[in-house]
Amino acid sequence: MPHPDRGEETLPSLREYAAAYRQPTDYFLSIVFHPDNRRIGERLRLEFKGGREVLVGRSLPGFESGAPLDDPYVSRRAISIRRERTALVLSRPAGASRCQVGGMELGDSLRIDAERLGRGVALLLAHSVVLLLHSDDAAAGDGELADCGLVGSSAAMRALRAGILRAAASDRDVLLRGETGTGKELVAAAIHRLGSRSSGPFVAVNMAAIPPGLAAASLFGSARGAYTGAAKARTGYFREADGGTLFLDEVGDTPEEVQPLLLRALQEREIQSVGGPLQRVDLRVISATDLPLDEPGKGFRTALRYRLGALEIEVPPLRARAADSGLLLWHFLHSAAAREGCIDLLPDAASEPRIIAGWASIFLALATYHWPGNVRQLSNFATQILLASQREPQIPPALRQLIQADSAQGPPPGGDSSAPEAERRPSLREVSDEQFDEVMLHCRFEIAAVADALGVTRQSVYRRVHSSSAYRLAAEVGQDELREALEHCAGDIRAVAEYLAVSESALRSRLRNERGPV
Repeated sequence: MPHPDRGEETLPSLREYAAAYRQPTDYFLSIVFHPDNRRIGERLRLEFKGGREVLVGRSLPGFESGAPLDDPYVSRRAISIRRERTALVLSRPAGASRCQVGGMELGDSLRIDAERLGRGVALLLAHSVVLLLHSDDAAAGDGELADCGLVGSSAAMRALRAGILRAAASDRDVLLRGETGTGKELVAAAIHRLGSRSSGPFVAVNMAAIPPGLAAASLFGSARGAYTGAAKARTGYFREADGGTLFLDEVGDTPEEVQPLLLRALQEREIQSVGGPLQRVDLRVISATDLPLDEPGKGFRTALRYRLGALEIEVPPLRARAADSGLLLWHFLHSAAAREGCIDLLPDAASEPRIIAGWASIFLALATYHWPGNVRQLSNFATQILLASQREPQIPPALRQLIQADSAQGPPPGGDSSAPEAERRPSLREVSDEQFDEVMLHCRFEIAAVADALGVTRQSVYRRVHSSSAYRLAAEVGQDELREALEHCAGDIRAVAEYLAVSESALRSRLRNERGPV
């Protein structure tokens, strides 16, 4: 029976796809780092036939590629793993090369309980190979699914890909739920790319960045002279996305006065521009939020919440897919190195042992970090590590302090990987104006970077900017002022952003929407 506020029956939720990473059924070793970087991300299912132990070493057993670890510094019998009910016991055979478990040298043996296995335990063999010992869902099928442009092979990612493919096969609106930094826009883009509207436009809108007074005009367009400052007609995001997909990021921050208009647009596929006539639009809407929309007192209309979620997909936090951390880190390091022109800094099988050992120690340190900023934070870490490295890999002191503090605090209570990290973040009210000013300047007014630096949510930074007379968003810069700044800076977008004291990425997005690629 439909919910009384929904107005129509909805399709089943896609949350069942997320259940896979909450119900681990087997044990695996995943390669987090290997001198042969092509091996990063491979995994081995541990099979304890007849209660026997599993020996791991240079020549056995074979991982997904069929090849053993095959590293000359790793002993032939490096570590023994034995199962005791829901726990695993690790032992180091006599004469084996060194082995670290969770940053500590392994003595004779160590018992690891189910809770720690659920989070993952990092192992360093010799000085060159980093593995993650973890529990995971053993369901097959990753090879049968399109990669969807997403990195990772964990159960959580297999579940997410299945959800994406099911959503792409439908034309219903989709609500993506997940913490900040988990990659919800990438998921939305994948659904669009694999769906029937892939030939149409994909228009992304950050609802938290739209000034409340301009929300209706931004979404639905406006006629010339419809309000003060409207020197020309405005198309609006809904009409820009006609024939394609409209992605409403941070939809939980939609102003309350705009929510009824948004609900009508979703139900009727009919919009009214400010000062203009009613118009029909043909598009799909994908929304995303990291806010608990269902909680009372959040100011979000129940009818709109259910209309957004004809289909729902939970995007998992990075700590729920720790087995993917090595592959993601390598992906971001390689991307940053290509961007900065320093590919030669990255290791390969021919690198000197001390270089390999340095990179292995970095991958080891990050393998079980809690990642409150999720994939976005990992990407930022990768860039900072690369920029700090000269001839040898280095973790910047500030990042090392974060990692050490995280290790000292330990995992979240109960090891629940689904608990929203945003609820444990400090309040921006605790940050002084002087500190906020310093971070804004340091981060070049990039909202996501400011939020990560202060350990707060992006929504709270947007709210502070909206309430401040010292700052503004790129969308709030007047056309005449923007034109003058472009002329003053000879069209250099980075210089224009610095001149106007706004985010460069947001300015590029605005200019791209107004005049095409920049």
